[in-house]
Amino acid sequence: MADLSFYVSPLSEEIREEGRAEGRAEGRAEGRAEGRAAGRAEGRAENILIVLGARRIDVARATREKITTCRDPERLRGWLLRSAVVATAEEIFGEDAPSEQ
Repeated sequence: MADLSFYVSPLSEEIREEGRAEGRAEGRAEGRAEGRAAGRAEGRAENILIVLGARRIDVARATREKITTCRDPERLRGWLLRSAVVATAEEIFGEDAPSEQ
């Protein structure tokens, strides 16, 4: 029969606890990064709508929903930059807009 005493020893418990602590730290770091990205996305979506509103450009419900549900900070950044120069809200999507066929 194999000696399994190591698996219940204080040393093995210490090793497992170190692993658990490391996993918790990594999980917290990932959660913070995801939270920051979500916050940036929400902020940029709001800023797009603010810019369009300040320019008195009407925003259709579907367009507003597309903006507010997007979670890609870089795509939102592009839309925000375009929102300063477009004539209609739908133009902010540029190449992202569905093609008319």
